[in-house]
Amino acid sequence: MVSTNKLKSVDFYRKIPRDLTEASLSGAGLSIVAALAMMFLFGMELNNYLTVDTSTSVIVDNSSDGEFLRIDFNLSFPSLSCEFASVDVSDVLGTNRLNITKTIRKFSIDHDLKPTGSEFNSGPTLHLINHGDEVDEGSEGSVSLKAHNFDQYLHQYPILVVNFYAPWCYWSNRLKPSWEKAAKIIRERYDPEIDGRILLAKVDCTEEGDLCRRNHIQGYPSIRIFRKGSDIRDEHGHHDHESYYGDRDTDSLVKTMEGLVAPIAVESQRHALEHKPENATEHVKRPAPSAGGCRIEGYVRVKKVNFPFRMENNGIDPMVPGNLMISARSGAHSFDSTQMNLSHVISHFSFGMKVLPRVMSDVKRLLPHIGRSYDRLNGRSFINHRDVGANVTIEHYLQVVKTEVVTRRSSAEHKLIEEYEYTAHSSLAQTVYMPTAKFHFELSPMQVLITENPKSFSHFITNVCAIIGGVFTVAGILDSILHNTFRMIKKVELGKNF
Repeated sequence: MVSTNKLKSVDFYRKIPRDLTEASLSGAGLSIVAALAMMFLFGMELNNYLTVDTSTSVIVDNSSDGEFLRIDFNLSFPSLSCEFASVDVSDVLGTNRLNITKTIRKFSIDHDLKPTGSEFNSGPTLHLINHGDEVDEGSEGSVSLKAHNFDQYLHQYPILVVNFYAPWCYWSNRLKPSWEKAAKIIRERYDPEIDGRILLAKVDCTEEGDLCRRNHIQGYPSIRIFRKGSDIRDEHGHHDHESYYGDRDTDSLVKTMEGLVAPIAVESQRHALEHKPENATEHVKRPAPSAGGCRIEGYVRVKKVNFPFRMENNGIDPMVPGNLMISARSGAHSFDSTQMNLSHVISHFSFGMKVLPRVMSDVKRLLPHIGRSYDRLNGRSFINHRDVGANVTIEHYLQVVKTEVVTRRSSAEHKLIEEYEYTAHSSLAQTVYMPTAKFHFELSPMQVLITENPKSFSHFITNVCAIIGGVFTVAGILDSILHNTFRMIKKVELGKNF
């Protein structure tokens, strides 16, 4: 059996009898300094333990959203009508999607970017418009309107159908024979002086530019249907009216006009009925834009392509992988490129799934630099003040890189956020083609991976113990040195006295 004395021999902390210990002022001062040092170093170690430690690496893109990339946007065009505003997507792989409507919403806005009504309904995609085979006989059946008599005719007839055209326009010239013939037929069937329910008219927009702009005409020809009495929308007498997008042959035009006249009694020439007629031509009429601008919001999905260059003619020709374009587009209208202004204000433009503000704020507390380029174009305006002339295309060149933040606080990895950041360079350039607003984007095949590295609690405790033990030991050694030094000094002074 092991004796008590043998157990005492392995004691690391041997006790000094109390009557042999001695307190000193130097020891007390050193103890206070040592305690303060311990507290300071403990605070620094605790702050280091609580601070997020991250590591950044660049890896091949392993996005969870597959081969498609989502682009969210909210763009306001003060001078582009929703009637013809088209969102198109293309890429170097040959993908071309024109006039996307399924995931896009349009709202008419004024020059101050304020909405002027509910959502603009683009309507279903129409079939190829038939123009018929009529030959221009030189005679005119429609009434030519000017700015000084337009309002007079507008208030005189319950139904006024106006063809806003341009003499140089190919589609206007194709419509002209059918329009004039249909106008003659309608005039014979519904005499303006006897019947007075409907009148077909026309406006030359090259001569009556202000009148056409007042009615937000941007494409030629534009057929507008004005209804006296039923379409007055405010006390100033402004009219809501419809646009006609149906076939342009004589039979279709006459059928449509008769459908408009049918609900109106002959003796009631002052007011049209409040309700719209239900007939087979309703699907080719839609409300005309109530303002000259358009706000386009929504999203598109594009392919992820990473081919920024192509070899051609023994040289390198830069080629942008993807394009998002907004322009005026129609398969049966012409546009005056010198009058098109694609100035716009970007309220939002981002890549990937939208990041909730709460999630972004949580991540920013960990990594303040994250998200600075997530929506770099937000709130920026790109306005063509005509200083550089007409036919101006506004282009944005975007370099897109994916950033992913992963945490390892628990035993398993957890993805905090996955977002795309981009750089943007914009320019205004003159073109011989129709002006457009272009967003050229190039997606990097690499991604930035930011990993949050957890800190071990055991490592923190070990460091705290090392701080306490180390400071205590060093302070003890210093105290011993000081004590012995003071004793030597006292002995020397006593020896001099004797």
